[in-house]
Parts: sequence; structure tokens; C-alpha cells
Amino acid sequence: MSSLLSAPMAVAYNFVVVLAHVLAPLAGGLATAAAIVVFTLAVRLLLSPLTFYAMRGQASIAAMQPRVQELRARYARQPERLQDELTALYREQGGGMLSGCLPLLLQLPFFSVMYRLFRSGTIDGKRNTLLSHNLFGAPLGSHWLTGASLLSGHGLVFLGLFALLAGVSLLSARAARAAAPAPAPAGGGAMGLLMKVMPFMTVVIAAFVPLAAGLYLLTSASWTAIEHRVLRGRVRPAPAVSAGAATLPAGSGRSGPAPRRGGGATPSAARARTR
Repeated sequence: MSSLLSAPMAVAYNFVVVLAHVLAPLAGGLATAAAIVVFTLAVRLLLSPLTFYAMRGQASIAAMQPRVQELRARYARQPERLQDELTALYREQGGGMLSGCLPLLLQLPFFSVMYRLFRSGTIDGKRNTLLSHNLFGAPLGSHWLTGASLLSGHGLVFLGLFALLAGVSLLSARAARAAAPAPAPAGGGAMGLLMKVMPFMTVVIAAFVPLAAGLYLLTSASWTAIEHRVLRGRVRPAPAVSAGAATLPAGSGRSGPAPRRGGGATPSAARARTR
């Protein structure tokens, strides 16, 4: 893994070092921490189009919930048929609940680079000078439990980070619940629980990663909360599925509305026969 990340780590290292030098006149001793924040913002800005796409997919899923409820009521006693119908419906919309996780998944390589960047003593064969910098006295490469005590200056920096992360995660969780559609057919209640708990996992992760990586998490979580607030109401869902779509078993090869029960003719066919 380290060999795969060696080149990205060298690029990220030089980027953060240059940014720290640029920000030093303004940020002083906090220049390296500020450079990490700017690095994170640049990553999130790069991923913004994908975030918009993911939110559009979630809006589409929310818009078709009346159709989902109709299917649940119709096939309440046929769970296998219900699963097939819901799967086909979500497939026609181009995804499910996991579409909202795409920006998060694409951030993992960048987060891994930041994590390794403050865990390695050398970068590209040279001494890692970033490890000598700190945030309010706590080294950026240190972990929560490596301080003298939880109430030391080192521990208080991490506790402040955790408090900020928890507050931002709470705002994100509330926003997610306000805009959350019903769970996808394959996820059920477990998926709904996962979407509620996931924002708070950043606090747990921050307790086991270097301070620099925790700062990345805080900046990214804050961006997410602000981005969702700004884009909410401005993201329009994809065109909704027609009322009769996806009511046939998956794989039947047919599309369009399901036949009328009892084999009755459609109103247009009935009118044709009376002419």
C-alpha cells in the first residue's frame, strides 16, 4: 500500500509545504494546519460535481416515494415480488441509496494520503518536515492517547476537535434525515440505521488517526454540511418514472404499464370498439 501511495504522498507533501510557506505571513505557527485545511477544501471542490450528481440521485429517489409506497401496499403479501419490483424501479432511476456515498468513497484515497503523510518519517527519501509542526502545541502527527493526560494541552486540542466534529456531524445527520428517502429494497432498516450513524463515525475515526487527519475530517465534514445546505432545494431530481413503470417482474423483457387486472381492455381500446 505504501508503494502505491508514495507518489501521491510526495505530491501532497510538496503541495502542503508550499501552501504553508505562502500562508505563513498570515497564519504564523498555524500555517501548516491552515495548509491542511486548504488542501482539504481543494479536494472537496474537485469532487463537487460528483456531490451534485449524488444529491440529484437522492432527490430522484425521494421524488418516487409515492410509487414505492404504492408497490409496498400492492405486494405486501408477496415479499419476493415486492423485492423484484422495487429493485427494477430503483434500477430505472439509475441507482439507490448508495449513490449518495460516492463522494465519500472517492475521498478515501485523499484521506489515506493525509493519514500516511503524518505517519511517515521520510517522504521520497527526505526527512518529513511536516512532523515538526503543531496545532496549539499538539504535534500534527500525534494521536489522542499519546499525550500526558486527557486534560493536558495536547488532550484538550483533541477534545476540542472531537466536540467540533460531533457538532458538525449532528447538523449533517439532521440534514440527512430531513431529505432522506425510504430505504432501498436491498438495504431495509439496516441501511437507514447506517445512514444515521455514518456521520458520527468521523468522531470515532478521529480518535485513532493523527491530528492532521482529524483536521482533514473536520474540514471535510464542515464542507459537506455547508454544501448540502446550499444545494438543498436547488437540486432537481431526474425525470420521474411513469406511473406504470417497473410493475412487471424483473427480467421479463417488457416495459411500460402493467396490464389491467382481470384482462380488461384499456379505456382507449374500449372507445375504439364502440366506433
